[in-house]
Amino acid sequence: MKELTPKEEEIMQFFWKEGALFVKDLVEKYPDPKPHFNTLSTYVRALEEKGFLSHESFGTTYRYFTVISNEEYNNRTLKNIIAKHFNNSYLNVVNTFIKNEKISVDEIRKLLDEVEKAAPKPPNEAD
Repeated sequence: MKELTPKEEEIMQFFWKEGALFVKDLVEKYPDPKPHFNTLSTYVRALEEKGFLSHESFGTTYRYFTVISNEEYNNRTLKNIIAKHFNNSYLNVVNTFIKNEKISVDEIRKLLDEVEKAAPKPPNEAD
């Protein structure tokens, strides 16, 4: 999956929040001073080329819609970051948070509780 630039990610947030949009509708979502129609159109076409958006035709104009959900994008991005910066180890990620005091002992306990709840139970312990 190709990565998004900050501007592309900003534009995708509108689509994820609002659903299908025409470029003119996208322009209206921005506060003043609004970006130029052609500028946003260029970004939207780039997002379509990258596989994040697709379109349906309405006469001579297009309405664009997402092909990938925000959750799917976030999951892929997180996996890429973990692979690239943490040697593909979730343990290294948690270790980094612990060392930099970004996660507390209570939060780690809660995380362990969630892991234990999510783990499949052996057949002899099933309810």
